[in-house]
This record gives sequence, structure tokens and C-alpha cells, in this order.
Amino acid sequence: MPPIDPENMVSKFEAELRNVAGSPHRVANREELDRFFRGTLKGSSPLVLSRSPLISRLGLEEMFRAWGLEVAVWPSLGASEAVIRGFRDRCFEARFGITGVDFVMAETGSLVVSSITEGSQLASLAPPVHIGLYRRHQVLGSLEEVLEQASVAHFEEPGRSIVFITGPSRSADIEQILIRGVHGPREVYAILVEETCLGGS
Repeated sequence: MPPIDPENMVSKFEAELRNVAGSPHRVANREELDRFFRGTLKGSSPLVLSRSPLISRLGLEEMFRAWGLEVAVWPSLGASEAVIRGFRDRCFEARFGITGVDFVMAETGSLVVSSITEGSQLASLAPPVHIGLYRRHQVLGSLEEVLEQASVAHFEEPGRSIVFITGPSRSADIEQILIRGVHGPREVYAILVEETCLGGS
């Protein structure tokens, strides 16, 4: 595929995400972030959150709890097996899974999520709605660029993995009837968090 102009990278990603029935959004400040989540979540809980540094920086857990929503967060390192199993169970009960990403890939409209950054990837796979948050510097053009940027650290420990999420889950049976959400989320949102939403840092 021809290289993508860096200035068009985000627009290309958003266009490709729409082509696979995903929903791209941008938030430039806290008011827009608040408006997006209030309009999308509509008071539904429980929610599950990955351990994304961006989620922590935005204070989403605290914000959702202040709204009276039930929130489960991927436990910190050293958590007991019982705590980890509890989080995994909540992933299958939750209406929404909210994660960060390692990268987004413009040529296919894909979210790239690693277990080393996000923790349990069930937050992006089990709930019927997945919301992935990303920043401009995480937008790459092609698979080759993603593989080049993906550090060996993603694989140096046993059990580490990277998942490529290209729109909602889709399946077609013998009759070739397309059904969404059979083996994963029925809806996928990708939210560009602009620097101005983070105080410009």
C-alpha cells in the first residue's frame, strides 16, 4: 500500500475504522470527554478498565465512581489469583470495557492492544462494547511500522500477547449471514484524546 501522509494519518485511521463499522471520536478537553462518556455509558454498569496509563492520567476510575457507576480495574502486579479471577469474571458481566492502546494502525483502522501495557485483554474482548483511548503519537501507518515499533518487551515474558482489533466482532455462518458480536464486542469506539485534554503535556 502507498505510504500515508503523516498529516492525514488520523483521518485515514478514522475513515478505515468507519469502514469496518467502528465509531471514531475526538475529545479536546475535559468537558468533551465528560460529554462523550455520559452520552455513551448512559449510566450503565459495571464497567471494566484496563491498567492503561492514559486511563489513570485521565482519572476515569474516580470519575465513574463519582457518577455512581460500578467499576472493576485490572489489579496491580502481585494480586492474588482470586482477585485476578474476580476481574476476569467481571469482564464477562460488564456492559463496557475501556482500555488504552499501544498503537492504532491507519491503513486498516485497527487498535493494537498488548497485555504488557493494558493487563488482561478481556476488557477489550469480553464486554459487548469496547472503548479504546489513544493519543496522536500512537498513530502509525502500516503493519510494518507497528511491528517495527513493538518492543521486544512485549514478548520477553511468558504469556505476553498483542491483539489487533479491527472493528466489531463479525461472523458469518454457513448461510453467510453476517452477525456482529458473536466472538467479541458488538460496538467498538476509538477516542482520540487530544493534548489539550491533558493540559497540553
